Amino acid sequence: MTTPAATPHILVVDDEPDLRTLYELTLLREGYRVDVAETVADAWNHLQERRYEVLITDMRLPDGSGLELIQRLRAQQRNERCVVITAYGSAENAVESLKAGAFDYLTKPVDLKQFRTVIASAVQDALASRAAPLPSSAAVATPRTASPTRGGEAALQRLVGSSPGIRQVRERILKVARSMAPVLICGESGTGKELTALALHANSHRGDGPMVAVNCSAIPENLLETEFFGVRKGAYTGASQDRDGYFQAAGGGTLFLDEIGDLPLSMQSKLLRAIQERCVRPVGGTQEETVDVRIVSATHKNLAREVQEGRFRQDLYYRLNVIEIDIPPLRERREDLPALCESLLTRISRESGLQVSHLQAEALAQLAKHPLTGNVRELENLLHRAMALNEGGELSFDDIDTTPAFLDPMASDLAPTVPGVPPPGLPPGPPENPELPADLQGHLDRQERDILIKALQETGFNRTAAAAKLGLSLRQIRYRIARLNIDTPQGNESGA
Repeated sequence: MTTPAATPHILVVDDEPDLRTLYELTLLREGYRVDVAETVADAWNHLQERRYEVLITDMRLPDGSGLELIQRLRAQQRNERCVVITAYGSAENAVESLKAGAFDYLTKPVDLKQFRTVIASAVQDALASRAAPLPSSAAVATPRTASPTRGGEAALQRLVGSSPGIRQVRERILKVARSMAPVLICGESGTGKELTALALHANSHRGDGPMVAVNCSAIPENLLETEFFGVRKGAYTGASQDRDGYFQAAGGGTLFLDEIGDLPLSMQSKLLRAIQERCVRPVGGTQEETVDVRIVSATHKNLAREVQEGRFRQDLYYRLNVIEIDIPPLRERREDLPALCESLLTRISRESGLQVSHLQAEALAQLAKHPLTGNVRELENLLHRAMALNEGGELSFDDIDTTPAFLDPMASDLAPTVPGVPPPGLPPGPPENPELPADLQGHLDRQERDILIKALQETGFNRTAAAAKLGLSLRQIRYRIARLNIDTPQGNESGA
């Protein structure tokens, strides 16, 4: 049983007596101690007399705004978690409160089940913050920056590098992780947006809950609603049982919406309502279900431009973009190359069973000259290929094909091409050049896999003979067989 001294203390600020009483009784039944106030001045008197775990305040009060209370608390570096109650459907007010430092918000009319969930989450975060070790003097200036847990620290370390750009990303993660404010992660493909989302989740009070990652561009449009919101038995032919969607699966945790810019407009409106009202209606269901998730989204697109061109809803954009984290491209933080290469080589070695090879200054200089338009993902691919072709000792990139200049978007300003004329250094192609594959690496992997399988079949799955046929070493062909997941008979290295 909780002792009175340890019972969380909550301040409720609302000028409507009926609502104030409703909130107070609901919280008392949950076992909290509760004080009430009806004006900004009255609430501030309470806050000067004692510390609370949670402040619940209406947005509009007779003598001012509830945001004034939040701003004063932040100015004094107080740790109360603030929950704002705003008018129904007022997205602007909700976003404003979160940017001011509110932990979360509720919309009127308040659903009591949702109310209890949000307050419990705020109390849990406040208590966890007080139990954490005192911050260092360097951290006192940013009171909302959390101290990372062991799991959170490990997630942050996966964002490798010490450049100013990547340090700023890690600091931003720690600063906003413990809020419920939606976060939009922006950056080019391959910069580490999902790792950033994982670090946000791991350092939040929801770190013990599920982290559900969804690639919005990979789901067929006709399945989006089912996948996001779930389906009830009998909703359509083949729906033989109830099935939860991503929102339900992420309950109590984080829902990561990757490539949110690829979501069609028809689904954007449904997603907006689910985020705003914290409830979803499964396909075939008759009632809405309350969901408790934090939304983190990511995109490589310029969403502001997408809004201007009518491809993305403005209201959803402002709802998702309460806090923005920009991941710098690798070309802007080349000083991180040595640390990134070391980390990636260690992981490649662990996953492939190959011995870690040394990367000397000359090889690093070769990489530094590469445009690396594919960012960390392209760097990993280059290291994979270099290790596969390496016979032991130092890695070299002399024999590694790099991305042709005509595939480099940065090269278009340097060497403009004329329609019908091939770029310099390239053989002329057919007049109607087919479209390049959307997934170039996947296309190359499939071709390589087909070549390997054909060589293995022609040599009776004798790996030594197949390697010689292809001009590879036995070590190289073993690695490629493992990487491309090719099934071969065991114990057939030399045909025995």
